[in-house]
Amino acid sequence: MLAETICSAVSAAGLGIAAITAYRRRFLAATRIAAYALVPVGLVLTGVVEWVSGMVFKPSVWAGFGLLGLAWLLFMTTRAVERRRLGGTEKPAKAAKGGRAPEAVAPAASAPSLGSGARPQPTARKNPQAAAPADDFSDIEAILKKHGI
Repeated sequence: MLAETICSAVSAAGLGIAAITAYRRRFLAATRIAAYALVPVGLVLTGVVEWVSGMVFKPSVWAGFGLLGLAWLLFMTTRAVERRRLGGTEKPAKAAKGGRAPEAVAPAASAPSLGSGARPQPTARKNPQAAAPADDFSDIEAILKKHGI
């Protein structure tokens, strides 16, 4: 009963402020204030205020919130322990599934061919027609000779 009285008083005060604002010819602001002022009375008439006040003053509801908080704390503790065991760098069970597959390498590959995987940036030539075609194929010939082909 007290909550309904407080909501009615707040709405009446808000409608009074809206009337003063409308008197000052600020009709858009007055309409907005009146809309906000009608919300508490609407909540009282729909029964939301009674439901919330009944929920807030019941000890069993607070016990339920306490149990939910305890469950959340236990979940967070187990996640922290799991991350600490894995070293903190990997995510459990998702790192193996979502990771990239290793690149295929020949069994007898040398160290330079196992490089970082970064592509070298092409060098800009002033005249691309001036380069001899033999330069382009010399790299390929060297790779083929290296592998015995």
